[in-house]
Amino acid sequence: MARAGLAAAGKELTGDPRCRLVHGDFFAMSASAAGFDQNSPARQFDAVLLDVDHSPRKLLHPRHAALYEPEGLARLAGHLRPGGVFALWSNDPPDEAFERVLAEIFATQKSHVVTFDNLRGDHDASNTVYVAVKAD
Repeated sequence: MARAGLAAAGKELTGDPRCRLVHGDFFAMSASAAGFDQNSPARQFDAVLLDVDHSPRKLLHPRHAALYEPEGLARLAGHLRPGGVFALWSNDPPDEAFERVLAEIFATQKSHVVTFDNLRGDHDASNTVYVAVKAD
């Protein structure tokens, strides 16, 4: 999808020599000590940007729930460099309980409500983007 240009900036991103697409189970990789790069186990990243479930409460699969709990987020944070960013798209308004969990794990967290024209253009839609930063 990204290489075919079907995702915004897909061709630009995949054309960058620093970009490498990895096929795998995000939730399993996030929970593992080896992490997201099978060629470099325990590699840390500057950012993890996630758009999978509808929200931290409306999951596509029940096994995803562990990621949104303190232990799951702590494991994910372990894959970030100091000062690294975790960002999560959500279809729901900001969730105060989830914000508290993010605040337990990360140095800072902020929820951003993003409003945009829906695909049909007949009304505005709003989503939330959670942005959490790991301590330096």
